[in-house]
Amino acid sequence: MGKMKQFACFVFMLCCMACKTVEEPAEEEPGGNLNEISIVIDDVLWNGEVGDGLRRKFAAPLDGLSQEEPLFTLNQFNDTSFDRDLTKLRNIIVVDRSGKRDFKFKQDGNCKPQNIFTIQGRSIDELLELIDMHADEVIRTMKQTEITELQKRHEEAGLMKESRFASQYGISIKVPSSYGLPVKSDKFLWLKKDIPSGNTNILIYSVKYDVLEKNKDILNDIIKMRDSIGRQYIHGTEPGTYMVTEEAYSPYFFMTSFNDRRAFVTRGNWEMEGDFMNGPFLNYAIRDDKHQCYLVVEGFIYSPSSPKRDLIMELESVIKSIKFL
Repeated sequence: MGKMKQFACFVFMLCCMACKTVEEPAEEEPGGNLNEISIVIDDVLWNGEVGDGLRRKFAAPLDGLSQEEPLFTLNQFNDTSFDRDLTKLRNIIVVDRSGKRDFKFKQDGNCKPQNIFTIQGRSIDELLELIDMHADEVIRTMKQTEITELQKRHEEAGLMKESRFASQYGISIKVPSSYGLPVKSDKFLWLKKDIPSGNTNILIYSVKYDVLEKNKDILNDIIKMRDSIGRQYIHGTEPGTYMVTEEAYSPYFFMTSFNDRRAFVTRGNWEMEGDFMNGPFLNYAIRDDKHQCYLVVEGFIYSPSSPKRDLIMELESVIKSIKFL
């Protein structure tokens, strides 16, 4: 069988086996570890410029972490190592140098969440061009798939009752029941979950418009806001210690839309003033015109001995479950 026919047969098998049919329901849903991409590609391409291009896009350092961690973990397979287990994975990219230029995306609703992207080019340059052209789309799709998967796992494990969030902030939010409430007041909620290497945390509070809009320097205002909250509520074990934004790492900041509302997203690192504790944070400030304020939801991590990428995505999945009532 020629290379082109072999590749076409392989992709056909992958797409067919990846989904369940009426006659033969799938026994397992797509799985695999979080933030992993399975890349089906010839060894020569993987070890050359095309592999470098894939790593540059999909294994780039994640924004907002003081220590480098890749956006995704990449696992390479060649067509000879293909087996049925590969079809159970959530995120798959198939790359092939062939007789045509093509980019395809298949997301099978029966096996959802699962993404299969195919990239074909007649030359190395064409493959690199297609990777550059579609990388952002692939990343957005796969990140949303991982967020959805995490939210599904949280629901299956059990969620906190939402009455407090609804009455206090006019929102629903899917917080795993493994979180507790070390600090709660009429103006501030701190949710915390202990993990083997430390803890993950979620803060919820609201501020008036002018806290972030008065000086037209929103990033600086967000830093001042969160430092004020840290000084008031988030203290270390020693007297006089409190959480502040770490100055050694410039936060990553951008504006986005959150459920049709304007929102500011800040990723950076926090530290404990007067102590050695630190870690990453993810802050969403969402404009809530109904209540004439910004709803602020922040996730932060203290886990000095473990990777942070998957933990920060877990917090992001909780934040993105918010719905305004």
